[in-house]
Amino acid sequence: MSLKKRETTDRLLKVVFKATGLITIGLLGGIFFMLLYNSMAFFVRIDPIDFFTGSQWNPSAQGGYSIFPLLVSTALVAVGSMVIAIPLGILTAAYLSEFAPKKLQSWLKPAIEMLAAIPSVAIGFLGIVLVGPGIASLMGLQNGLNALNGSLLLAVMALPTIITISEDAIKGVPQTYREASLGLGANRWETLFQVTLPAALPGLIAAVMLGLGRALGETMTVLMATGNASALPHGFLDSIRTITATIAIEMGEVPYQTTHYFALFAIATVLFLITLVVNLLGEYFASRLRKFHS
Repeated sequence: MSLKKRETTDRLLKVVFKATGLITIGLLGGIFFMLLYNSMAFFVRIDPIDFFTGSQWNPSAQGGYSIFPLLVSTALVAVGSMVIAIPLGILTAAYLSEFAPKKLQSWLKPAIEMLAAIPSVAIGFLGIVLVGPGIASLMGLQNGLNALNGSLLLAVMALPTIITISEDAIKGVPQTYREASLGLGANRWETLFQVTLPAALPGLIAAVMLGLGRALGETMTVLMATGNASALPHGFLDSIRTITATIAIEMGEVPYQTTHYFALFAIATVLFLITLVVNLLGEYFASRLRKFHS
């Protein structure tokens, strides 16, 4: 291939990649504009203060359009899942990176990655038939379809993301850091907790943020396993309904262009913004990790 043809090909590829990037950004902007446009139609009818500070989501009742119970429910299962997934994920990643024999790594890593491929409906089914009854029996409850059940299941779903990214972050710490620590008399565990993990912190935070984004956006699992009660929860043993589950349940049945219809767009906009912020934070810390490696 001549030099001129190569330059033409390079320019063409640059145009194609730039166009695909702009299309992606345009699609994202279009989705946000559609959500925002329909949300404005809702806020013309309902006071935004009541929307964010009310005590119930009950569209059949007058004034029952408050996102607050749904936000609390979503936060409850997301935080609960992270409390479980963060220590398990980071410690598993540290073990794989620093201590696990090569033979164990060869089958354990693919098994963890395969965990991400399990359909969410299958995990939700396990929550109904296995985890939920176990919680009910252990806690003396009538049923185990509650926030604790959802937190356990979402933790399982977030683990592959947290483990994979955390392992990459830990492996990215220069070997000289470990050698210097060991040379000063620290053992391998002291080196891990006092040198390696602090050095990998930006990547670990990115892993947590992306895992949190996974938990926030999950629909089918929480729809099946948390009881679908839209009342304000008071703890992990209460049945809940998240924002995603509310949209999935109600959007197919709501009359077109009613207040209820526009209310679902309003809560979808809030979820979109929360997820966007979480993912941007994750990308920010991931970019810091890439700069550290370079």
